[in-house]
Amino acid sequence: MTYYIFVTGGVLSSLGKGVASASIASLLEEQGLKVNIQKLDPYLNVDPGTMSPYQHGEVYVTEDGAETDLDLGHYERFINRHMTKKNNVTAGRVYYNVIRREREGGYLGATVQVIPHIIDEIKRLIKEAEEDSDVLIVEIGGTVGDIEGLPFLEAARQLSVELGKDRVLFVHITYVPFVKTAGELKTKPTQHSVKELRAIGIQPDIILCRSEVEIPESIKEKIALFTSVKKDAVISAPDLECIYEVPLHFKEQGIDRLISKVFGFDYKNVKSKWEGIVHIFKSVQKEVRIALVGKYVSLKDSYKSISEALTHGGIANGVRVKIEWVNSEDYHQEVLEQVHGILVPGGFGERGIEGKLKALSYGRQSKKPTFGICLGMQLMCVEFARNVMGLEGANSTEFDPLTPHPVIDIMEEQKHVRELGGTMRLGSYPCKLMEGTKAREIYGKEIVYERHRHRYEFNNRYRESFERFGMVFSGLSPDGKLVELIELKDHPWYIGCQFHPEFKSKPFQPHPLFVSFISACLQAL
Repeated sequence: MTYYIFVTGGVLSSLGKGVASASIASLLEEQGLKVNIQKLDPYLNVDPGTMSPYQHGEVYVTEDGAETDLDLGHYERFINRHMTKKNNVTAGRVYYNVIRREREGGYLGATVQVIPHIIDEIKRLIKEAEEDSDVLIVEIGGTVGDIEGLPFLEAARQLSVELGKDRVLFVHITYVPFVKTAGELKTKPTQHSVKELRAIGIQPDIILCRSEVEIPESIKEKIALFTSVKKDAVISAPDLECIYEVPLHFKEQGIDRLISKVFGFDYKNVKSKWEGIVHIFKSVQKEVRIALVGKYVSLKDSYKSISEALTHGGIANGVRVKIEWVNSEDYHQEVLEQVHGILVPGGFGERGIEGKLKALSYGRQSKKPTFGICLGMQLMCVEFARNVMGLEGANSTEFDPLTPHPVIDIMEEQKHVRELGGTMRLGSYPCKLMEGTKAREIYGKEIVYERHRHRYEFNNRYRESFERFGMVFSGLSPDGKLVELIELKDHPWYIGCQFHPEFKSKPFQPHPLFVSFISACLQAL
């Protein structure tokens, strides 16, 4: 039997529902429970794959190739479970399923409506995610009061009635602003948010109060009084130095004990695994600076998994990682001269490409540790072709279809694709690592599995000439047809990968490429 926790948000967006949901899941997992998490997104895109990162942050890719919300990255980093396509449901997917079923005659002549058909489809998709779980946490995106989120809230309300209150718990995350001129915290936004939720028919059981500062007991009492929630169920969630402190902060206030009591689970007073991670993070003295050269740097969530993977690499090396965000459209070499390592991440489109190429050229010539991911690897090849091999005008056909030297070209199967959404090379694929290479040494094994998200690849007709000039193809698909990893013989650490290693990095299982990259950067201290 599966128990449900629905997580809703109020007042404003970006309060950290994903981190809060993942933190609660982690604490319940430490209680010995099997936990899964699902994200419901109200937007009408079928998935976020075609969105600009400025719209919704990074697109997170699962093992089975689903393009999903970035919160699924938090889920995987916090708990011991792989997310799948079932863990992210959008309004677009719901409506698409219902309309397709109607066109096939699946409703037997009925008038198809939001209630019951849309709501029933949402409930069906929620129940699909409960498999092999003691607890399913369902995070509902958006903010209470948004018209597009109403069907998801109605589905949650109906499930609470159908399953019974002993199996369903509602957690509401709200904002408690600190008004500096008045010198006090204000609870009115929280009161109105809960009032809005009640109007829908949902009474929260736990309220998480996001704020810049710790919520004092007097404010907790006031919120409890005006929202009909017990005082010990009003949880303070202040801004913290490190997101991995959040589970510990919740545990100190007894949220795992409270949930266990509501659901009738035996509570175990166990030491949290997060204590060690937070201790390392806060106690390290050394700091390495990494230049992340991208075109979406004004929204840090565009590279959320990469920034977290760098942190994991730092924890593994006992060092703090500071990211210098470098806009590739406004490239200045002076910034790169002050850092210990350079990372060029993935992306799409021509904008900012020349800045990335200049950064990679500097990294290659200066011998600074340089890491290229997906598009970053492809640009490593373009830069090498132009400046080492002398192939003038070398490029990717993504940016110049008429380039005389298409060292990066569209994958053969992609040439016949008509729809953009969900049609790239997506998900986990095997990679064979070559003996005697740095990549093989880093991974310590011959075959690894990594997640992909791309349409273009290295053009194999240039492979032999690249090798003659010192490029090493250290990782290939098992059939030898696709280049997965490259490195340079005469460089301390210059590695590019076609896949996205950041999606598989966790604080307790840092990805070996990021661990090795930060280790190499340490040598520059």
